[in-house]
Amino acid sequence: MKLTFPNKSYHGPIKLLGFAYLIFLLSCSEPLYDPSKSPEETVAGFLISPDFVVDVFGAEPYVTDPVDMIIDQKGRIYVVEMPDYPFKPEPGQGQGRIRQLFDDNQDGRIDRSTIFADHISEATSVHPWKDGLLVAAAPNISWMIDTDNDGTADSTEILFTGFFENNSEAQITNLKFMPDNWIYASNNGQGGEVKYSQDTSTKAISVAGGDFRFRLDQGKYELVSGPAQFGHAFNDRLHRFVTQNTLHMRHPVIPWKYLQRNPFIPVKNATLNISDHDLEMFQLTPPPYWRAERTRRRQQSYDEQGLGRMEYAEDHFTGASGSTFYGGHTFPPSYYGSIFMGDVAGNLIHRDLLVPLVGSPTYVAKRATPETTQEFLTSNDSWFRPVHFYVGPDGYLYVIDFYRQHIETPLSIPEDLKADMDFLEGSDRGRIYRIRPVKGSITSRFDDLSESTNDALIALLKHPNRWQRLQAQRLILERQATDLIAPLKQLFNSDQNELTRLHALFCLEGLGACDRDLINQAIQDPSPTLREQAILLAENLTDGQSLIIPLLNDPDIRVSFQACLSAGDFDGPPVKEGLKKMVLQHSQDAWFQLAILSSRNGSSFEFLADLTKHSSLFRAPDSLQAKFIHDMSYIIGLRQDPNELSEMQSFLSQPNPMDLTNQEMAFFGFLQGIKKSENKTALTPFLAKRLQELKAINSEKWKDFDW
Repeated sequence: MKLTFPNKSYHGPIKLLGFAYLIFLLSCSEPLYDPSKSPEETVAGFLISPDFVVDVFGAEPYVTDPVDMIIDQKGRIYVVEMPDYPFKPEPGQGQGRIRQLFDDNQDGRIDRSTIFADHISEATSVHPWKDGLLVAAAPNISWMIDTDNDGTADSTEILFTGFFENNSEAQITNLKFMPDNWIYASNNGQGGEVKYSQDTSTKAISVAGGDFRFRLDQGKYELVSGPAQFGHAFNDRLHRFVTQNTLHMRHPVIPWKYLQRNPFIPVKNATLNISDHDLEMFQLTPPPYWRAERTRRRQQSYDEQGLGRMEYAEDHFTGASGSTFYGGHTFPPSYYGSIFMGDVAGNLIHRDLLVPLVGSPTYVAKRATPETTQEFLTSNDSWFRPVHFYVGPDGYLYVIDFYRQHIETPLSIPEDLKADMDFLEGSDRGRIYRIRPVKGSITSRFDDLSESTNDALIALLKHPNRWQRLQAQRLILERQATDLIAPLKQLFNSDQNELTRLHALFCLEGLGACDRDLINQAIQDPSPTLREQAILLAENLTDGQSLIIPLLNDPDIRVSFQACLSAGDFDGPPVKEGLKKMVLQHSQDAWFQLAILSSRNGSSFEFLADLTKHSSLFRAPDSLQAKFIHDMSYIIGLRQDPNELSEMQSFLSQPNPMDLTNQEMAFFGFLQGIKKSENKTALTPFLAKRLQELKAINSEKWKDFDW
């Protein structure tokens, strides 16, 4: 018996389900869960804009349990399969596979597949590299290659090892090569001591709390802000957006390296939920029986405890995954720049538009006008599990459907409800769909770019589809085609398209030809995208601050913000003066405040004293300014620099121009920092007396400070 509601326009909590009805369902002899559908039946049940057509691109038996796909520079199609999910296989017993797919009769549908690699434990992602495949399969990122051209990998080299491997929903995944020449991966913030096999001289790095990126051409690897669970996307400005189950769209506003350069900063995660519609989604399928019953139980418990909390079983994001930027060339123009993601529990595809916030370095994620009360695609098939997406060389959107009866891990479901659930039901099925405009032609024969001439690769950097540009850039990088330096510089100097110039710039960087003159030229480019990326490149110059400081006043807020972050890597009077102006200009922006505090100059006592002496800041109550004062004082107390401690105590003991609230926040933050350092700094008699006075006024706030 199928669990349905008579009116699916209802989007409230599952409390409407009566307990008696659930008991009736339990006693019914019919199955509690829907049976599977054929690929054609599933497609027939899709609701999508009439502008698009959905085709079956691949299905069982040629595809089963897919979680990722790529099309490489030779036009070869590879799919990663994860049949062991949700169970962790015994060591050496993994059944994961990488398949190569073929459309022999060229009708647009896969009719043959071969095994490139098998018996892989929990492989989740692949990416082309030097005629082989990079494979993310915790605890490793490996490079697999077919050396004898028989279609099967016969060489596997572990490049990185040490990633978290105890939960298949939270492992290293989502390998993506981006225009800055880095390959990014989602790590879900999981711990691990990661080593690079090609560099035995360095220690393992801890990846806890962040995501991961690496460059094989330079042997570099490091953490990036996030974290993403499954899915991350980059827009044309190379700003990154991450997905994690219920939080379907977040923006890591400040990169990891800036937050970590100041170990005393009180904030270690600068990732913002930017959705203006939060958990809301519009699904077509009713909740499965187990979820409805679990929700009823939880809600009853909340009500009995008087918590005032609401539990939802449907129409709220709970399994968001696969965030993918649409940078293709065949969808209608209004779709360019959209972020697509699936919700595997809601059996749907959601789309967000990224709208820059005026006067802020971040964004708001909004629904497109046609989708304010519906999703980009909804399905009436409860087995439809859109885990990931891929924008192909044709500009079409490929949907990777894991296709299972149940997608949740058993750990999250009560024991008695699991009795009627087979978590491997559907492990012999899997689909890939192609979404294309109505008038779009069907093909699955993709060009072989691997033998392209250098001139052809240069031409591809002008292509309107990001897939084409990235393939060309990666091939130039892999070949180390230094004979392209001159034509790349000519392209950078002459092309009118900012994205073409961006790829040309980073091709030159990858070839070791990005000198000061080129960076200076990029810093003066009319495109804010180029200026922002040039600032990052200028960080590597010994006199980079001379190029960066002028951009603190850039009219584009994100360029100015990046200049503020990058300036913190340098020292000297121009840097200090520039950061002070940033405080004055952006006193009402918490992101600029955090960027300033991440630097040594922007969190010193000298900087604090100078700000209070020469500006009108902090002379009236203001919550953002009070937090800035608190955090700077906290850093000074925690850093335990003897000179700063003495100067700070003197500053707090004497009359100063700050508002009384800000003076109190400075004292409070200073004491918190000292306490955190576990070094009991002696207070001056004045401050000791002041502390006792404040305790008498507000004992709760000051109770932890016992000097």
